[in-house]
Amino acid sequence: MSKRNSQAAKTAARERLRAERERQAKKDKVRRQVIVGVSVVGVLAVAGGVGWAVMQASKPSAWEAAKTAKVVVPANTSGKNGTTVVIGEDSAKKTLEMYEDPRCPICASFEQGVGETIEKDIEDGKYKVKFVGATFIDDATNGEGSKNALSALGAALNVSPEAFLEFKSALYSAKHHPAESDDKFKDDSALIEIANDVPALKGNEKFQKAVEGGTYDRWALEMSDAFQKSGVQGTPTLKMDGKKLEAEFPDGQKGTPMTAEQFTKTIDEALKG
Repeated sequence: MSKRNSQAAKTAARERLRAERERQAKKDKVRRQVIVGVSVVGVLAVAGGVGWAVMQASKPSAWEAAKTAKVVVPANTSGKNGTTVVIGEDSAKKTLEMYEDPRCPICASFEQGVGETIEKDIEDGKYKVKFVGATFIDDATNGEGSKNALSALGAALNVSPEAFLEFKSALYSAKHHPAESDDKFKDDSALIEIANDVPALKGNEKFQKAVEGGTYDRWALEMSDAFQKSGVQGTPTLKMDGKKLEAEFPDGQKGTPMTAEQFTKTIDEALKG
């Protein structure tokens, strides 16, 4: 090989090496740009996630928000904030006051044993019923089911007094009522499913929208406050003419009548007073 050809070959080799180094440098630059870009996106995503989490944590819960929401009063109510719920014939001279918590297992037993008798007495005009709802089980268990069920009862009452009574009966039924430790009623879907047992509420979009939207949440809180101010200490409690109604049991103890027979005897004595 001539000296000239050898020199040309070396020059060509150096040129190829230079070109390769430039290509590699460009690749490295692009890779660094990609890495930086991804890192920035990652940092922004993390920052955004932290910001969202902080925002969510600082937002009040639905029930906290309900405390300052406008009170929407169901139809078929009266009194301040619609917390007076009286069902029955206007001509009925006496009013039976019933204090119940939707999650209360003893209330469920009472309703299962006496509920039908009370509904028949109302239809017959024997007396009116004033319903006062409580939520103390929520307070004791850090739950939401009593409040949510009470709100749904407001939605049923807005449909009709009959729908209210039937829905209340369904909530307390052996089929649907949960153990006290089970906060089943906090879920709107569970309440709507139970309401399907009530003809006036089954597929009722207005009722369902009110339940899911918490239309009567503030009303439920106002009703709960009315219970707390009543001085009643537990549920179920029955009162007439300001006096607590209790049955006397064979062992000499007194308490809320839990059977239709006990209830009828107790209520008939109270109606005479």
